[in-house]
Amino acid sequence: MPCERKPMRYGHSEGHTDVCFDDTGKYIVTCGSDGDVRIWESLDDDDPKSINVGEKAYSLALKNGKLVTAASNNTVQIHTFPEGDPDGILTRFTTNATHVTYNSSGSRVAAGSSDFMVKVVEMSDSSQQKTLRGHSAPVLSVTFDPKDEFLASASCDGSVAVWKIEEQTQVTSWPLLQKSNDVINAKSLCRLAWQPKAAKLLAVPVETTVQLYQRDSWAHVSTLSDDLGTQAINVVAWSPCGKFLAAGSIGGLLTVWDVESKLCVERQTHEKGYTVCGLAWHPSGGQIAYTDTEGCLGVLDGLSSSSSSSSTAAAKTVLHVIPFTTDTGSLKQGLDKFVDDDDAGSAIVPPAAVAAPLRPVYDGPMPTPPQKAFQPGSTPAHLMHRFMMWNSVGIVRGYNDDQDNAIDVEFHDTAVHHAMHLTNSLGHTVADLSQEAVLLACPGTDELASKLQCLHFSSWDTNKEWMVDLPKGEDVRALCLGQGWAAAATSALMLRLFSIGGVQRELFSLPGPVVCMAGHGEQLLIVYHRGTGFDGEQALGVQLLQFGHKRRQVIHGEPLPLSRKSHLSWLGFTAEGTPCFIDSEGVVRLLNRSLGNMWTPVCNTRDNCKGKSDHYWVVGVHENPQQLRCIPCKGSRYPPTLPRPAVAVLPFKLPLCQTTTEKGQMEEQYWRSVLLHNHYGFLSSSGYEIDEEGQSQAQKEQQELLMKMFALSCKLEREFRCVELAELMTQNVVTLAIRYASRSRRMALAQRLSDLALEKANQLQGEEPQDEEEEEPLQYTRRNTGSGLGRPGLAGGQHRVTNVLDSMMSSSRKPTALLSSSGSTGKLNKTPVLKPLAPRPKTKVQHNSQIETGFQLWLEENRRIILADNPDLEETDVIKEAMGRFRTLSADDRLSWTERAKGQSGDVADMKKRKRGEEESRGDENGQSDADETSAKKKKPLDTSAKLSAFAFNKN
Repeated sequence: MPCERKPMRYGHSEGHTDVCFDDTGKYIVTCGSDGDVRIWESLDDDDPKSINVGEKAYSLALKNGKLVTAASNNTVQIHTFPEGDPDGILTRFTTNATHVTYNSSGSRVAAGSSDFMVKVVEMSDSSQQKTLRGHSAPVLSVTFDPKDEFLASASCDGSVAVWKIEEQTQVTSWPLLQKSNDVINAKSLCRLAWQPKAAKLLAVPVETTVQLYQRDSWAHVSTLSDDLGTQAINVVAWSPCGKFLAAGSIGGLLTVWDVESKLCVERQTHEKGYTVCGLAWHPSGGQIAYTDTEGCLGVLDGLSSSSSSSSTAAAKTVLHVIPFTTDTGSLKQGLDKFVDDDDAGSAIVPPAAVAAPLRPVYDGPMPTPPQKAFQPGSTPAHLMHRFMMWNSVGIVRGYNDDQDNAIDVEFHDTAVHHAMHLTNSLGHTVADLSQEAVLLACPGTDELASKLQCLHFSSWDTNKEWMVDLPKGEDVRALCLGQGWAAAATSALMLRLFSIGGVQRELFSLPGPVVCMAGHGEQLLIVYHRGTGFDGEQALGVQLLQFGHKRRQVIHGEPLPLSRKSHLSWLGFTAEGTPCFIDSEGVVRLLNRSLGNMWTPVCNTRDNCKGKSDHYWVVGVHENPQQLRCIPCKGSRYPPTLPRPAVAVLPFKLPLCQTTTEKGQMEEQYWRSVLLHNHYGFLSSSGYEIDEEGQSQAQKEQQELLMKMFALSCKLEREFRCVELAELMTQNVVTLAIRYASRSRRMALAQRLSDLALEKANQLQGEEPQDEEEEEPLQYTRRNTGSGLGRPGLAGGQHRVTNVLDSMMSSSRKPTALLSSSGSTGKLNKTPVLKPLAPRPKTKVQHNSQIETGFQLWLEENRRIILADNPDLEETDVIKEAMGRFRTLSADDRLSWTERAKGQSGDVADMKKRKRGEEESRGDENGQSDADETSAKKKKPLDTSAKLSAFAFNKN
């Protein structure tokens, strides 16, 4: 009987648990010391239904759609199944009930209690009770005779008794157990079990064995044992056929015996060695569910009842030798022969598997069931009270019970709109909420079409509601709202767009079945199945559409990167408009627009969970301040609607390496700041007003972090790394880096930084021609950092520019303000004209010879970059994109461009003359000539130490 032990699932808090199957075997039902009963559709059910029955639940039994539980309030309660509605109290005790069980027909329930009594209660009339008195200590367990004539009970007084139910008398009693004063102190729970169908044997766990007693004669007839079992057996359970007996021990050993042959046919060990306290056979006999004292649920799957003892009878005349395979969890069977009572010469080997014809077996990866469509921010639709939507605007709750079928809409800010109560007569199951409207949808039926209903409460006219019927056979699977539009994805792989007022707009086909959607402003994010996943992986694709004046597709169906063997659990946008999603492993990923629209992990909610079954249910993401707003869910993935759950705030943290070190912490802070402030550029390019003060503060924090990392690298004598960090700095912060390097007497580093400062100054002045290549995504310039590879046309790191240090040491004039001593980003005062690294291309077209504003000047010098990034833009769109990028510059930089524009507002020819004059003057002062590039080598250099020292302590 080889079987598979499935990985265990956390179900309840630490403490005693119990388990059973329903009559059909469709559900596994557990209870625990947290007072909850959970209904699992399978071991993989991530959202088991939960029913609270009290402070603690000690035992449960289920039959004929009635669930009875022994709770800590001294009662045995009844709930309907699977609805979970309370259906009254069956009986009461003076202390806690310890164990409950049904008879074979489900007409009676027996319950044992800590007040030493056993009660037998009729389900049809709870007033019809029989009380069995005779134990002198708390009752451990009870079990019915399948013929409903006798009842057996075990007690802490050390005895196992058999009662005649109708006469309420004790038939016999065996002193088999170790005595104790309470159930919690008992060595074993001694869960008795009566053999089903034949009803011949009563199984009693005693120490490390199971004693079998015969009905009527009450004689001990057999003992089942396992040489590997060293700890007491806690609970036993018969297979539905009555031929096998399973046992769970305190040490976590699970054993299955063939009762007739007394062979151990299966042995498994709990994955962590915890005590097994609940055990139940599936009605089909092919599965065993078990629970432990840590609140976990496990399953043994693949048990076969075909290897019954009836095979031994057939083996009396024919000896069957069948090859079998074993796994690590099963005990080799058939090796120890035993002698049949009727034929001493017959050696029997119980078969492990039924012989079958050989067939080709597929041993490759198995397909993963595709996850169903869902609405982000909602709880499952099968719940009677559920959240249909929880987002940054408000909460939509749905109620579907005997009293009411309605929808409540609540706004976080009542200035948007007052709360609404809607009658859900159409049976809406999907909802979304925005600052403008409430969007609802219901599935279709045989008679009625699927409907999309919108309550446009922000409309200025009196008709604030519209509804549309979808074509027959087409149901809404997902929906979302944006600014002035609504979208619905349907079962026909279609996406339908509507205006917020109800005008039908574009529609298009989706590449696969939709999983979910989200909207924000003019952005629409769609996730769908792009194929079949394998080995637990979901194959999802994502599209990002940008509406507005010119519509475009930003993400073209690229794969959505999920964690290993996980599924999508939330999709949406940050409050600032950045796409974001979360998978079932709790990993939060943000779209990095500056890195080619890649997804970057920014948080893992599992790092903040205390228990394995705890989760965080996300309701909102904010980039400024950096917050993940979510609801803690203990032992579940979803929160209940009542009481109103409290929202917690989790911080972001990039999963960089070695974040426990000072270097790793600063690197994480810097790149997190860069990533979470990318939205300024997007909002600005989209025509939105941005918080310039917040943007400047973010840039200041980033530069401060770079300077700290620079100082740390200097201390560690990592000069190459220092130059790499300086490439990320602004020009003025590079100045501070030069000061730090010179004061630290790192002259070679200071020299390289001065070269870098010149390059950045040239870029800022716009003198350096733009490369034909696209801009680096990380927004720093590639340059020679000591690898021996200079820019094209420059050999050996030689620069055709004036050395900054030479300029600062000229005694005949005041120190230049090219490198300001201030750490903030400020404008340049009378910056000397620097030679470009390469001559300006003569073919460059001057679009506007009379430049009047700084923006026009900036546009002319950056037009090529914009067109390289967006080759399909028209002139008006180029200007719009340029305005957005120009706004992202600091106020000082924009002022610098404006002053430059004023200086260049005259005739172009005059400007060139002035430029030539300045260059000639500059060349005379420095003693250099452009005609001879090698003169720089021949010139005798000044004392570098003197130059650096003067610069480092120059306070001007």
